[in-house]
Amino acid sequence: MVGVFMDVRQLRYFTEIVKQSNFTKAAECLHVAQPAVSVAIKNLEEELSLNLFSRQEKKVTLTAEGEIFLVHARRILDEIKAAETEMAALRGLDSGEVRLGIPPMLGAYFFPKIINGFMRKHPGLHVSVNGDGAWKIQKMLSNGELDMGVIVGSHFPEELEVHRFRSEEVVACVHPQDSLASADSITLDEFARQELVFYKEGYYLRELIFEALKNRKIVPNILLETNLFSLVAALVQLGRGMSVCLRMVTEQNSNMKAIAFDPPLFIDLTIAWKKHGSLSRANRAFAEYLLQKSLEKR
Repeated sequence: MVGVFMDVRQLRYFTEIVKQSNFTKAAECLHVAQPAVSVAIKNLEEELSLNLFSRQEKKVTLTAEGEIFLVHARRILDEIKAAETEMAALRGLDSGEVRLGIPPMLGAYFFPKIINGFMRKHPGLHVSVNGDGAWKIQKMLSNGELDMGVIVGSHFPEELEVHRFRSEEVVACVHPQDSLASADSITLDEFARQELVFYKEGYYLRELIFEALKNRKIVPNILLETNLFSLVAALVQLGRGMSVCLRMVTEQNSNMKAIAFDPPLFIDLTIAWKKHGSLSRANRAFAEYLLQKSLEKR
């Protein structure tokens, strides 16, 4: 049967050549090698047993048969585009809302590129972000106040479905001119004795450090406590004490110097939602995008 092996790629190559009147220019617009375009069109003509183009030096024109075929090719491509659009709408990706919680530190230093890339891929979706700490986000997920959120740690409530997307080092952070800035590492005991600008209860990094110090009988020397990560970061950059953050923060900020803990501290970052809840197609698309991008960076 004539045309049984015809594929969409050949039709797209064909219509682009018509548009450009040139194989090379068409290949450039399609971002493929020119020989691949030539082979595809040759195969198409052989399958149809017809010459679709009249080739004259650098310019090509349609034959009478090519003119007729162009009508069908455009109609098929239009139908394919309409089908893709309708299927996307059925998946809920042309409209809808992504609602998630992201801790402030990750919201400032990791997720902007992720969210930007996702919104470029799905421009019809609205993204709503809650910026509470990881522990509060976990509680809000369990209570049904959030659809989806980023939480950290290794032990989670049974009702949550959790997917790890990144492991990140926890480091002490100081101003580059601080007397300890040149240190390769710092113990938890040494860290606790420094002048600290720290997070209030409910921040996972605070609880992580306090848990590690619990059996050491050391009370951290905290000068200031706040639930504002931006304030902690600003004070460290002004040389007002030491704090703790994720290494990604110092890698993107020349006014902060990372000092590794000895022994090193790491946390797992995860995306979570209720196991038996109804996660919207928009939310699920975001989770899949995040996990895919995380795999690409490994």
